[in-house]
Amino acid sequence: MEEFDLIVIGSGAGLSVASAAVDRGQTVAVVEDGPLGGTCLNRGCIPSKMLVHRADVMETIRTADRFGIDATVEHVDFAGSVHEVNEAVSEDAGGIEHGLEQSSHHTLYHTEGRFVDDRTLAVDDEEITADTVVIAAGCRPEVPAIDGIDAVEYLTSTEALRLDRRPGSLIVVGGGYIAAELGHYFGAFGTDVTVVGRRERLLPDEDEQVQETFTEVFGRRHEVLTGHEATAVERRGDRVAVTATGPDGGETERVADELLVATGITPNTDRLAVENTGVETDDDGYVLVDDTLATTADGVWALGDVLGRYQFRHAANHEARTVARNLLLDGPDEAVDYTAMPHAVFASPQVAGAGETEQALRDADRDYAVRTYDYADTAMGDALKETDGFVKVLVDPDDRTILGCHVLGPEASTLLHEVLPVMRAGGTVADITDTVHVHPALSEVVHRAFAGQFHRPGGGHAHHHEHGD
Repeated sequence: MEEFDLIVIGSGAGLSVASAAVDRGQTVAVVEDGPLGGTCLNRGCIPSKMLVHRADVMETIRTADRFGIDATVEHVDFAGSVHEVNEAVSEDAGGIEHGLEQSSHHTLYHTEGRFVDDRTLAVDDEEITADTVVIAAGCRPEVPAIDGIDAVEYLTSTEALRLDRRPGSLIVVGGGYIAAELGHYFGAFGTDVTVVGRRERLLPDEDEQVQETFTEVFGRRHEVLTGHEATAVERRGDRVAVTATGPDGGETERVADELLVATGITPNTDRLAVENTGVETDDDGYVLVDDTLATTADGVWALGDVLGRYQFRHAANHEARTVARNLLLDGPDEAVDYTAMPHAVFASPQVAGAGETEQALRDADRDYAVRTYDYADTAMGDALKETDGFVKVLVDPDDRTILGCHVLGPEASTLLHEVLPVMRAGGTVADITDTVHVHPALSEVVHRAFAGQFHRPGGGHAHHHEHGD
């Protein structure tokens, strides 16, 4: 049996823990049965954002007439774009694999690993063991039990990002960020997109005002059936039919060239035989950890999507830094700090947020004040002809600390970063308003959102802070 200091299961964010261990002279085994680099590189944020950016360019051209510019698109090399993106991804994954294979301190097991006991894994025809194991095995697309789904061909996000022919029409089952981003991607290039979402609005995890506005704006470009649950699918010739049940119990049917199932993800713990260990999971299979990211089994840690917490690569990287510190540095273990953990949805419109949503504060009966400011009321927002975008701020009405911030509109994912350092440092509204902003940069919309009068729900105002134009 081969013995190591550390075994890392998964080659995404967990690789940074492996590298930190190697830097300290430890021997490390990496177990990965797919392409190196994890979900983000191979079938998640990297290829999706590279393709979505092309969709953004296409949308800019198609809407140029708003600015008095007569522009037309004569040709789109759809297949070429997809091949270019996926070749770049494959090259990066291959580079990671080559680096591990050339390392004298890493041993790569490019196969599926299954636990034999807490810190022993079966890999192919042998077993490996280590003093410490890090579970960073990620998740995969979840496919719901829709009647007939096993009898039809369908796409998940994995296949959709490699589809090299643009479908004439597409039905997306699911109303979350994957549905929004891929619906935007295909729709921008001319696909007729229908989104079938089970919840009342799209992006149901966002702040309620973001949900409402995003659903309305997205619905101007695509057909959106919210409050509908896909109950049956069937192949009809070279097309697929989806039956959905609406909020009143009535059924409706849509037929399209392709079906994309984007209803969520499921953890890969079922493929690891964690039942052979003392590692406890919740009812959905996500690994349970304490504040330091240690599991219930001695010497076993976990990070990333497999925790079911913040399922973003930047969150996994943050967790990996915590695990590496706790494994390799002397002193007491540190708790992972999720303060001001951000997220973004790269759809159209773009969405970003951090902290509490208004509905969460209301449900918890917490005292808060709120203010929303529209892009259109700033010089650059007006120049962009952005009539739907806004910045929404939630603050403690007494000490003016920032409880949450949510942005919808162009460059939302970038604008949010002005607020994140202040939130993380425990700063206040004044830290934003007292900072001089470039005029007429788009960031003025953030300044204006913080610089006016906040309202307490149910009447009353928080402290007033004047601002000028």
